[in-house]
Amino acid sequence: MKRSFVALAVAGVLTVALAGCVSSGRSDQSSGTGAKADCPVAVDDSFTGAVRIGYQDIPNGDLIVKDAGLLETCLPKAQISWSKFASGATVVQAFGAKSLDLGLLGSAAVAQAVSPPLSLPVQAVWIHDVIGPAESLIAKDASITSVAALKGKKIGVPFASTSHYSLLAALAAAGIERDVTLVNLQPDAILAAWQTGGIDAAFVWDPTLAQLQKTGHVVTTAADTAKGGKPTYDLEGARTEFVTANPKFLAVWTAAQNWAVHQLTSDPQAAATHISAQLGVPVDEVRAQLAGYTYLDAAAQAGAPYLGKQLGSDLQSTAQFLLSQGQIQGLATPDKYAAAVYADAATTVSAK
Repeated sequence: MKRSFVALAVAGVLTVALAGCVSSGRSDQSSGTGAKADCPVAVDDSFTGAVRIGYQDIPNGDLIVKDAGLLETCLPKAQISWSKFASGATVVQAFGAKSLDLGLLGSAAVAQAVSPPLSLPVQAVWIHDVIGPAESLIAKDASITSVAALKGKKIGVPFASTSHYSLLAALAAAGIERDVTLVNLQPDAILAAWQTGGIDAAFVWDPTLAQLQKTGHVVTTAADTAKGGKPTYDLEGARTEFVTANPKFLAVWTAAQNWAVHQLTSDPQAAATHISAQLGVPVDEVRAQLAGYTYLDAAAQAGAPYLGKQLGSDLQSTAQFLLSQGQIQGLATPDKYAAAVYADAATTVSAK
């Protein structure tokens, strides 16, 4: 059976979306813990601009910064607005429509945004996490114990996400990339399709992943595809125009994220409490989810393996694979992928 995509092609969806204003479609309804934190750097009351930030329900430092009100504390005269997004594809749409300044999205979405036909001027300014088993391929049927056994099945995945990239890599390695039906679904819709029998398997992240595991089992993970040369990251992307105009803001933003990473590594209980308030799930479940990611501080990120050099190469490699799978229409030049990484803020923060 030839692989089919039960949705519009990603490039088509994005091209249409870029024609008008794009919003997340989801309001910020998280209540928060109410536990505020002191600014880790000198408070900057000179910045009075408005900043539109997109976040996702992913357990990393972004939710800690949001819950602790850290940006509002560090930049008391700024106008900070947070909007929730379901996946990286919708963040890319918002960047294209210039309705968002910064937003969390996966490395596959960044690679796609930089590549034709979109060729958007965006940059990765921070690595929220290196994805491991926190993104996994789950199957319902207990007899399916390998990726190859999914031949002929329907698999749900958010298109243009890191899970989509990892799934394509796993299917290609198993030689069945044209023998399954991929269904383009956002995480909430994946859970509904799973419960009604609309899909046989799914590649997705927490908290949806945890829900699926109650009646399914893991077949492979993003950690496994990384070992095969296809690593994935959750990144903070930003419009290049915003980056160029606001280096001081980005330095403060990065210091806040760096503080959150140190919370994750030195006081995971406090970190999980903040994240729990944002996700609306118990703290112990968050603690379990954190084990599926690797969190890097500014010093680690500023080095060559990440923002220093390697990430640009990884984005190019990701784009090359996406092209081979028909997910993009062409490749940008190598310098475009290198330029899609902004390391200055992480370098500045790591030096302090």
